[in-house]
Amino acid sequence: MSTKETGAAFVGLIDLAAEEVGGAAVHCTDDFFAGMDNLVKPGRGVFLPDEYTDRGKWMDGWESRRKRGPGHDSCIVRLGVRGAIRALDVDTNHFLGNHPPFASLEATRARETATDEELAAASWTELLTQSPLRPGSQNLFAISGTDSYTHVRLHIYPDGGVARLRVWGVADPDWQRSDADVLTKPLLHAGEVDLASVRNGALALACSDAFFGPMNNLIAPGRAVNMGGGWETRRKRQPGHDWILVRLGAPGELGLVEIDTNHFKGNFADRFALRGIHAPGANITDLVAVTSYASAREWQTVIPETKLGASERHFYRSELQAKGPFTHVKVDVYPDGGISRLRVWGKRT
Repeated sequence: MSTKETGAAFVGLIDLAAEEVGGAAVHCTDDFFAGMDNLVKPGRGVFLPDEYTDRGKWMDGWESRRKRGPGHDSCIVRLGVRGAIRALDVDTNHFLGNHPPFASLEATRARETATDEELAAASWTELLTQSPLRPGSQNLFAISGTDSYTHVRLHIYPDGGVARLRVWGVADPDWQRSDADVLTKPLLHAGEVDLASVRNGALALACSDAFFGPMNNLIAPGRAVNMGGGWETRRKRQPGHDWILVRLGAPGELGLVEIDTNHFKGNFADRFALRGIHAPGANITDLVAVTSYASAREWQTVIPETKLGASERHFYRSELQAKGPFTHVKVDVYPDGGISRLRVWGKRT
């Protein structure tokens, strides 16, 4: 059995189709050998040499049966984040004698709850013409255009298996949509939106360490299903502390902040602090090297160093010492550990 693999990624973009941000495969022509749901799962897929099902070899991906007549197979994926598509990864990892030799991809814009019939009747735009695929490899493609989409349709010719589909792009925020749950809603004021949500265009730009959990997990929708769904640093064996830098989806004045340590019990960050800055268009290196900024662009303390509890949701409103407007926030964790989610509710300015 192979260990969980992580492949090449596109820095500055998010995987709009990832299961972690709400992406889901909603329809396919055939998934006899391996389910379409695997296409949007984390990692590159694993290989179990001796694992079989009553239909044949178990594979971690989407695999259709051998086509004996005309036609080809396809699968529709609903993006978890609406957005403009910049790159694709059609990953055939572990599919060697059974990968599709060619693939193409189309996209459309439809209701989140669109039926199969509505999607079949939709107007689809081809983003990737029929292109060759290598077996057992990440097949990376650059995509041009600025239109925003909600669904993609992957065509494989004529059949076979694809381990993962990554749809890298830039979020197109739907500010009318709210992911506030029953606990958060009563705490919000009118007009407040989650400025730090990946669905609203926020992006984790840099961090001191992300050994156990990718940094964009911190701003993913919903609550993490397990500890692996958060951002976690390794154990710090020298002086200092860890940090993460997040570009907000829009400049805004902060109102309510949530730090969620869900699932982190013996390894949660002991303390945290939150700082904000208004620096539109600033380079990442400038934001990390705070001393290079003039006094007018220095970071402001939003929440000073504060104790955290294990596997608990922490809300702060009256504790906010500065509210902005800010374009970026920085979370410092002392000395190390994990945080599941960061929510920064505020009003766009």
